[in-house]
Amino acid sequence: MSLSDSHQILRFGDFELDLTAYELRRRGRVVKLGRQPMDLLILLVERRRQLVSRGEIVDRLWGKDVFVDVETGVNTAISKIRQALRDSAEAPAFVETVPGKGYRFIGIVDPVAPQAEAVPPLPPPPATSNTMIYSRAAIAVAVVVVVAVSIFAFVRIKGDGARPVALAVLPFETLDSDPERAYLAAGLTDETSASLAQIDPARVSVKGRTLRYKGTTMSAAEIGRELGVDYLVESSIRAEGPRVRVTVALIRIRDQQHVWSQSFERQPTSLLGLQQELSSAIAEQVSLRLSPDRMNGLGLRQTRNAEAYDAWLRGRDQTHRRTAEGNGRAIALYQQALALDADYALAWSDLAVTYAAGPINGDARPGDVAPRARMASERAVQANPQLAEAQLALGYDLWMIEWKWPAAEVALRRAIDLDPSNASTYRVLGHALSQAGRHQDAEAAMRRSRELDPLDALNRAISSQVAFQARDIPAATEHARRAIVLDPSLWIGYVELAQALEGAGEHDLALEALADVERLGSVNSKLLSLRGYILARMGRIDAAREALTLLDAYARDRYVPPYAQALIYAGLGERDAMFKSLELAYAARDVHLIYLPVDMKWDPYRAEPRFADLLARCGFTGSR
Repeated sequence: MSLSDSHQILRFGDFELDLTAYELRRRGRVVKLGRQPMDLLILLVERRRQLVSRGEIVDRLWGKDVFVDVETGVNTAISKIRQALRDSAEAPAFVETVPGKGYRFIGIVDPVAPQAEAVPPLPPPPATSNTMIYSRAAIAVAVVVVVAVSIFAFVRIKGDGARPVALAVLPFETLDSDPERAYLAAGLTDETSASLAQIDPARVSVKGRTLRYKGTTMSAAEIGRELGVDYLVESSIRAEGPRVRVTVALIRIRDQQHVWSQSFERQPTSLLGLQQELSSAIAEQVSLRLSPDRMNGLGLRQTRNAEAYDAWLRGRDQTHRRTAEGNGRAIALYQQALALDADYALAWSDLAVTYAAGPINGDARPGDVAPRARMASERAVQANPQLAEAQLALGYDLWMIEWKWPAAEVALRRAIDLDPSNASTYRVLGHALSQAGRHQDAEAAMRRSRELDPLDALNRAISSQVAFQARDIPAATEHARRAIVLDPSLWIGYVELAQALEGAGEHDLALEALADVERLGSVNSKLLSLRGYILARMGRIDAAREALTLLDAYARDRYVPPYAQALIYAGLGERDAMFKSLELAYAARDVHLIYLPVDMKWDPYRAEPRFADLLARCGFTGSR
């Protein structure tokens, strides 16, 4: 029996390796580590004090399907582990190199008995009473902060129609010692921002994700200037015996004054109905009565099932990883939430988007996910047609999977009407408009997305794609570089950078960017096909053909989008083979075909009747 069979958390030094959550933490804070370094660390810790050969590492990390230089891959994975553990090759405390043989984990490992039995293959443990307390409190706190701050801001700017007040919600603090609450703090911050944005969109603008400020030493003034906001919202939640304590504060940026703050204590059983009581009390203080319609709208936004809410939060945490593994875990968690509340519109919405995004970020088979994405998006709208996220899910499915672009734009603009502060909707709209050749409209939508969420790496990565398709290579390069700075673990940023560098003729630098993707452990069809295309453009024909061979080998065990082979054939200039692969892509409804109308890599083939015919059959003929 391996160590992981009997214990879910392994402690060494300041670190905890949580096998259930697939997470490394240092003093309770998550340490980012790619899939392959994480898998290798788990292997080394399981075999602590034993020599692990390089051959065993290769088998564990890559198996028989080797798509990278494994020698470099092992060295890179070890290097990433040492960086994460703050270890040294010369004087190791954890990972020792055995020259010519392999590696050995030499740290002292203390197994920590798990709090609850894990539910494989997912990370979430079954809900405990403490989890239910937090979940119910989360529902209430999102509404409490929304009502308190929105009313206060509304009164303060009443009569000043020049511009809406801008707010940002700082990372939510969960004031206990349980490191597993990280997903709760992240989800609570996002949900509070989303709810706050819908109270009075004409007067209150909410800036996006602020998780990079968790534990920061920056002052409120510095954060406010960086985000371009007038106010910051600070919130915390603490379980105190049988009661829950919620504290909310509003900080004015210009003088860093706490202009409003209040604490609330309630029994968990009374939290779900707390919103009306608190809202009435706050409204009375400022002599304003909140519209019942607004209160009812917020009440319909969230489930009243605590366990469903907790599963949804965990699912969102997995979705944000944008990998095949994260997608799979997220889907199971959303399904778990829906089994508890079949009318949970937010869970249906996120389930639909995760299904629809699977072919892009996880090489899922379009035929498998298409009916599921369609069903989930329809159920989301049925459950709550006034929910912006439901309209976003519908629009995303219509654009990415159904290829009904005019209808997709209608749904996405409806989502913006419902929530003008949702940066994700502007990002999807900008991407969709770009694929249709409407480059000025696309850039305007992307600019608004970046204004609303200036620290979101994905906004920058997709901005790179939009700029690239508009033939603005310098902007595409800059956006991609900023995406990498904001989140060095997001593989999409490196792929976008490689694409932009190739467009600028910097082929060697483009290959270096793709090598960074490999070091993250994010090997997928996009990486392999773009590398093959670049090699072909460099005249390295044999290397490009080797990439085709690798894709063929990959396809024997799992789905590979035919577009991937078509792109390499395009780089090689082999027209017949290219069109054969494109026809296979069309038959499979390969979502990557949406790039055909505007991607400059296909420019040499636009004059051919076969290419025009394919665009017409896809329904892309209205694009420029």
